[in-house]
Amino acid sequence: MLPNGKVLVAGGFGTSVALASAELYDPASGSWTTTGSLKTARDSHTATLLPNGTVLVAGGLKNSALASAELYDPASGSWTPTRNLKTAREAHTATLLPNGKVLVAGGAGTGLVLASAELYDSPSGTWMQAGSLITGRYIHTAALLGNGKVLVAGGLDASFHALASAELGARRGP
Repeated sequence: MLPNGKVLVAGGFGTSVALASAELYDPASGSWTTTGSLKTARDSHTATLLPNGTVLVAGGLKNSALASAELYDPASGSWTPTRNLKTAREAHTATLLPNGKVLVAGGAGTGLVLASAELYDSPSGTWMQAGSLITGRYIHTAALLGNGKVLVAGGLDASFHALASAELGARRGP
């Protein structure tokens, strides 16, 4: 949900192809309007509302896992590329941390399930390594807890088995 109350829906999967289209849903009127299209068609990506009101879309899938990321500006309805993730990934999680950085964890890469994590710093537009999960997982969930730690739970492992495990990330830095 954007600061203006509208909901941004971007990318996804349609008739055998990843989509680049984006639309805004207005819950007050129940109406949909088109907005600028993503620079790269993608599905299985994440979208995170940043403190400055822009939206970070990261990774995803278009024939293979993507490392690309882009920013949506609600004021102009346009997308601009930002620096690529360190690791191409899809079906990962993205969690906005109290310090304004975005933690991207797990997912699937080129033929493997990822345990790696990285942080996006929106003021500089840079990605940095952020340690690793204990268990590689994708299609999992992540939740920011009141103490600033991130709980990562469930998902699938490399053998497509459902995981009944959870991990708690340590809070580091400001």
